[in-house]
Amino acid sequence: MSTYRIAPSILSADFARLGEEVRNVVAAGADIIHFDVMDNHYVPNLTIGPLICEAIRPHVQVPIDVHLMVKPVDRIIPDFAKAGANIISFHPEASEHIDRTLQLIRDHGCKAGLVFNPATPLHHLEHVMDKLDLILIMSVNPGFGGQSFIPEALQKIAAVRKLIDASGRDIMLEVDGGIKPDNIAAAAKAGADTFVAGSAIFGKPDYKAVIDAMRVQLSQA
Repeated sequence: MSTYRIAPSILSADFARLGEEVRNVVAAGADIIHFDVMDNHYVPNLTIGPLICEAIRPHVQVPIDVHLMVKPVDRIIPDFAKAGANIISFHPEASEHIDRTLQLIRDHGCKAGLVFNPATPLHHLEHVMDKLDLILIMSVNPGFGGQSFIPEALQKIAAVRKLIDASGRDIMLEVDGGIKPDNIAAAAKAGADTFVAGSAIFGKPDYKAVIDAMRVQLSQA
């Protein structure tokens, strides 16, 4: 894998000073800002919406990767595109028409992604690989930050890597949940190239030290 991307999740940031937090984490070496949207319906938590995305957009030049944990999902996609999202991903369970939702994201000028929970089968990928720019494998059950990595996710990452390679398409393979310096290499070896980390980065006093430690591990993967 030639390119690895670190995507800190602002779910674990200090929301009282969010602009400063995203600037600091990008200065520390982050490649992407990961933006977790929860609706207290599809997942048992309520987080942030398009207004926050719009507020942080001027503070960073890196892509904003919006992970929608909401149901239904189509209504909110144009709002996040307008707010400055670059990548928008959603769960297949949240859409009645997955192909249409992927096209909706692309029609609004964003890259499109599909997200798989630990127990969600991969068969949803069979007919939509041509519309995907990102596949996100959840290595925890969605809804809360600070959870522990589910090791079985490595098998799913490996399976998706084979599908991406067979497709010949340039599709990012992202993993989210419990990623830390001590397990990021295992996820990379399984085939992931983009790594979401929340509390592992924002929960520490030195963001650069954590990101640098992750890159050291990735260089050895």
